[in-house]
Amino acid sequence: MGAIVSAIGGGIEAIIGAIASVLMIIVDTIVTQFLMASKAKAADAKVPVLKGQEAEDAVLDYLNKMNRPFGAVDVAANLKGAVPKTAAQKILVALAEKGKIVQKLYGKTTFFVANQANLEDMPSDKLAGLEAELKEIDEKNKELQMEVKAATSELAKIKSTPTDEELSSQLDETAASVKKLIARLEPLRSGAPPISAEDLAQLDAEWTKHRAEWVRRRKIFNTFWALVTDALPPQESSALAEDLGIELDTPEHITVEKGSLCAPQNVLGKRRR
Repeated sequence: MGAIVSAIGGGIEAIIGAIASVLMIIVDTIVTQFLMASKAKAADAKVPVLKGQEAEDAVLDYLNKMNRPFGAVDVAANLKGAVPKTAAQKILVALAEKGKIVQKLYGKTTFFVANQANLEDMPSDKLAGLEAELKEIDEKNKELQMEVKAATSELAKIKSTPTDEELSSQLDETAASVKKLIARLEPLRSGAPPISAEDLAQLDAEWTKHRAEWVRRRKIFNTFWALVTDALPPQESSALAEDLGIELDTPEHITVEKGSLCAPQNVLGKRRR
């Protein structure tokens, strides 16, 4: 039991340690990003405004480098104000007219993207290197997924393990059940002869016979009593039965009558077989 508790405690401590490590990494990342953003803001204030060919080269270089669609507002914002929005719009249109970039209109919004025909093809060796790196990362990801799955399964197993209190309760319930069964076996162990099948059959036959007679007599009484008390209110009928000393079925009798002991003969026969 102590080993189980120790295992559970160790597993929980390991999980808590892992969570704490992740939280520390997240906090460090947030702090780093905040510091970088602060430095970027400080640098933004000193970014010189480009004009003429420098502005055009900066816009073209940015689109070719990012190789994805942008609007004039996005280009101006991403260049940190080096090219104002109005100038960026004019430069983008001019570059599109020269064929250096491609202009696309979606509804009322205009996007600009690098002209794919002007971009250099990636060398085959570099492409092969990227594919190899992707394959390696994919394999590592699969290994990590298997580790996570195994850790999750182990955690579920630990959580399903009963605690000391639950084990103690289960032991008490089992001990009580054993004690009850032993009490039922004691009469058999005392040497009392068991009832034979013939005796059971005879008891069933006598029970069926006497109960059938009782049912018949009860039916006669109910018919007679209904005739006698037909004109009496229920309260007076009950008072008359009490004065005459008539004993009706008690709740216990009704319970027995509705139980399996008084089931029809065919049902009893099926139950015994």
